Amino acid sequence: MPTGGSIVNLGDLTKPATVLIEKISEAIGGIFRPSQIRRIADAEAQAEKIKAISQIEITDLQRRAMYRFFSEEAKKQQNIESITAKALPELTEAATPEKLEDDWITNFFDKCRLISDEEMQTLWSKVLAGEASAPGHYSKRTINLLSSLDKSDAEMFRRLCSFGWYFGNIVPLVFDVGDQIYTQAGVDFDALKHLNEIGLISLESIGRFARTKLPQKIVVTYCGQGVAITFSEPQDNQLNIGSVLLSKAGQELASICGSVPVPGFLDYTIDKWKSEGLQIAALTQSPAVVQ
Repeated sequence: MPTGGSIVNLGDLTKPATVLIEKISEAIGGIFRPSQIRRIADAEAQAEKIKAISQIEITDLQRRAMYRFFSEEAKKQQNIESITAKALPELTEAATPEKLEDDWITNFFDKCRLISDEEMQTLWSKVLAGEASAPGHYSKRTINLLSSLDKSDAEMFRRLCSFGWYFGNIVPLVFDVGDQIYTQAGVDFDALKHLNEIGLISLESIGRFARTKLPQKIVVTYCGQGVAITFSEPQDNQLNIGSVLLSKAGQELASICGSVPVPGFLDYTIDKWKSEGLQIAALTQSPAVVQ
């Protein structure tokens, strides 16, 4: 990181991006304002002063501790600015970062300042941009849970969400975790048990979850592909949706985790539902309204 500089480009920003930077500045100390982005340079200058202090005034141990402090703070600062820089291009003109709560911002940056991995920073930046676009979408509890995840947890969750169908919310359809389509994608019982333990999903290891009180016909989607399901009864129908449900935090993170379609899973799911006596028809166009 260049001495005295900021990795956030302060020029040619959109209005929402400018407002977001101002909100962050107000909440965590004005880090990104042009008049204040020399915070790290000032810290480095102070470190040089410490280096010049005589042995009589400061011990080697104290000097090493001060160097470590400034080095750690510089890394945290770089992480904060990197995550913010990644979030700015994600903002739309309709974003309302001025509505962000200062407490939310403070908690967010307190948790993400230790994140240096590039991919994890991208995930954090999407959360920041998403909250700026729709304040209140990401709860503090979700932020706190995200801070406890390591990269392997995030990747495991991403793989699971690649099986996610949209029913008005995202539901990863896991009918039989031993089936090859799941195991080949790295989703097995141990993975599901782990995601359950860390609070991203609810796992029913014996029975199955179901959508109940459904009308005779519903439309659901998988990665944008609409599917119409027709039941035999005119009302009060139920649909088998497998053994996994996302927790509230899991729902909030599912749309930004980077999941991709699993080859063959659309047909696999349709075959499963057909085997239960349901009429299934793939739609040529994605529906405007999903039930």
